[in-house]
Amino acid sequence: MDEPAMAFIQIFISARDAIGITPLYIDWALDGSVWITSELKGLNDECEHFEVFPPGHLYSSKTGGFKRWYNPPWFTEEVPSAPYDPIALRHALENVSVVEFVVIKRLMTDVPYGVLLSGGLDSSLVASIAARHLLGTKVYKLWGAQLHSFSVGVEGSPDLKAAAEVADCLGTIHHEFHFTVQVLASTPMFLMARKIKSLGVKMAISGVGANEIFGGYLYFHKAPNKEEFHRETCRKIKAIHLYDCLRANKSTSAWGLEARVPFLDKEFINEVMSIDPEMKMVRY
Repeated sequence: MDEPAMAFIQIFISARDAIGITPLYIDWALDGSVWITSELKGLNDECEHFEVFPPGHLYSSKTGGFKRWYNPPWFTEEVPSAPYDPIALRHALENVSVVEFVVIKRLMTDVPYGVLLSGGLDSSLVASIAARHLLGTKVYKLWGAQLHSFSVGVEGSPDLKAAAEVADCLGTIHHEFHFTVQVLASTPMFLMARKIKSLGVKMAISGVGANEIFGGYLYFHKAPNKEEFHRETCRKIKAIHLYDCLRANKSTSAWGLEARVPFLDKEFINEVMSIDPEMKMVRY
């Protein structure tokens, strides 16, 4: 092989998804090599320095540095002012909307799938869209015409009750898993993923990300103004790869279950983050 060809092989580019849905790490070893992996255990034993590969960035071996490739309008945290029309949004949701599109796009699979149903608005919306479009996929011929939904929580909790009511309304085949109050953090999702995979399901749709882009957490009620509200949603989205995305990926991938998150679709985030944040704020 001639020298120009050898030089070409030695140059590489690596990139991470816009939001950081899938984990990625980069390591510079003592021998000068660069290691990139989705799990820390895949790094070189002679690791000199490693970092979390930043979301929305690419790394070039030629320059030896990172460059941001994802630069949406909301990233500057400038407060948007696009009007919000609830009637138009309702009409869009009943036909072909951004929400519906990003869910349907994630139903492109030929393996059995289901939805993670918490009983909240975000997962219930995703479940309703997935249930309606199940018949249009290849999966229903192998898995049946009814969508499978999965919930996990403390027995008798309001969340499980709400999820069961949504499942009954949508006509899904509902699976409920219980844990005790001593079980914390990622453990419930880890245990549920094992149960889901044991049923033959290989992919699950999740509502992760909705609270970040819509400001759905309770503490958002205390936002003093729309400017602070918007800045906090931006901060949450930029950091979600460090908590919710990381937890969902690690807990499900441990059992070979793929979790897909339509609310974190780039186009959908841009759509929601262009709305005047005052329309997202709770009014008493």
